[in-house]
Amino acid sequence: MAQAARVLLIGYGYVAKATARRLKAAGIAVTATTRSAGTGREIEAAGHAACVCDPATREGGAALRAAAREASHVISSVPPGEDGDPVLAALEGGDLSRTWLGYLSTTGVYGDRGGGWAFEWDAPTPGQDRSVRRQRAEEGWSALGARLFRLGGIYGPGRSAIDRLREGSARRIDDPGQVFCRIHVEDIASCLVLAVRQPGPQGAFNLVDDWPSPQAEVVEGAARLLGMEPPPLEALEQAQMSAMARSFYDERRRVSNARAKAAYGWRLQFPSWREGLPACL
Repeated sequence: MAQAARVLLIGYGYVAKATARRLKAAGIAVTATTRSAGTGREIEAAGHAACVCDPATREGGAALRAAAREASHVISSVPPGEDGDPVLAALEGGDLSRTWLGYLSTTGVYGDRGGGWAFEWDAPTPGQDRSVRRQRAEEGWSALGARLFRLGGIYGPGRSAIDRLREGSARRIDDPGQVFCRIHVEDIASCLVLAVRQPGPQGAFNLVDDWPSPQAEVVEGAARLLGMEPPPLEALEQAQMSAMARSFYDERRRVSNARAKAAYGWRLQFPSWREGLPACL
C-alpha cells in the first residue's frame, strides 16, 4: 500500500465510525462524508477530514467526485433508495479506474435459503424489496470493479440485544427453525482495514460470524448476562409487529465467511454472540 494512502468513507454511520478509528490507528488517513455540518465537526474532532456534501445535489455530487479523486480507496456504506444508489449517480463520469472501491451491502441479497448455506459464488435471489435494491446497487458497483462486502446483522456497543433489554424493547419470538447471521461491528472494521492494506481478489465477501443463531437464543443470552428474566416467548403468528420487523423472520439462511478469511487472513475477535455480547457490556 502506498505511503500516501487515503480512504474516503462515504457515509459516517455506525460501521464507518468503527472503521475510521481502526484506519487511523493503522496510520491511514481518512476522509468521511456527511450531509450534516454537525457531524462534519464530529468527524474533524475524531481526527479525520470531513467532506460535508449531499450527493443528490449538483454541488454535493461535484464535491464527492473531488474527494474521490483525492482518495486511494473509497468505501461506501450509503444504502440505495427507491430511486437507486445516490452515490453511484453522483460518481458517474468520474475517473475511478485506478481507485480501490468497496461497497457495504447485505447478506439479504441471498434471500431465503430455508436455513441452508449461502456462499459468495451463489447467485443472489433477493426476496425483500430493500434487498432487490441492494442487488441493483451491487451490480452498479461491480461494474466499477468494486469489492462487495455483504454484512450480516450488525451489533456492538450501544446497538445490541443488551441495549434493547435495558430499554424494555427486546422481544423473544418463537419461530421454530429461524436462524440469522450476525457480525460485531469491530469485526467488520477489522476486515475492511485488512482489505485496504492488501490488494486481494475482487468480487463478493460475506462478513458474518461463525455461529448463525435464532433470535430468541440471543435475547436469552443477553438476559443471562444482565441477570434478568428474558421477555416472554411470543409465537410469531400472534406477535404484533411492523411489516419491516416481521420481514426479518420471512427468510432463513446460514452464510459462509470462508472467502474473507482465506483472502485476507481475517480472524474474528467475536466468532459468535457468546463472545460479542459480553464485550458490549
